[in-house]
Amino acid sequence: MHDDDRETAADVILAAFADPTRYGRERLVEQLAPAAMPFYRRFFVARRQGELVGVGGIKAADWASDTHILYLSAVAEHARGQGIARALIHTRIAWLMENYAHGRLLVSTARTRRFTRLGFRMAGKHDAGGRRLMLLEF
Repeated sequence: MHDDDRETAADVILAAFADPTRYGRERLVEQLAPAAMPFYRRFFVARRQGELVGVGGIKAADWASDTHILYLSAVAEHARGQGIARALIHTRIAWLMENYAHGRLLVSTARTRRFTRLGFRMAGKHDAGGRRLMLLEF
């Protein structure tokens, strides 16, 4: 993602999450900035006809144990159902596996079937607000 995409990406995420306390504009724009290794933070975007319609992040959770997190993923409402979210997930997993020989990838999701198909398994027995923590070891 380019620096000039940060504001638009923040708009896509804000529209997808109705929780201004957790997902305020200022925090999102700050989080959308890249961070260097080993505590990296990287975002990928999807475009349709030049318009930014999706965004998805990945970051280091703990560099010493090679643990990573998929986070701040959203697709603009008018672009949903076209495989954009799935493509962003695949892109981030591919990037991770190209850059790390082994590790763990965590995601908090309400769409457990989507991630089970990709080899993730449930981590723990409880959900939080309809979301489950899932883990992929590679």
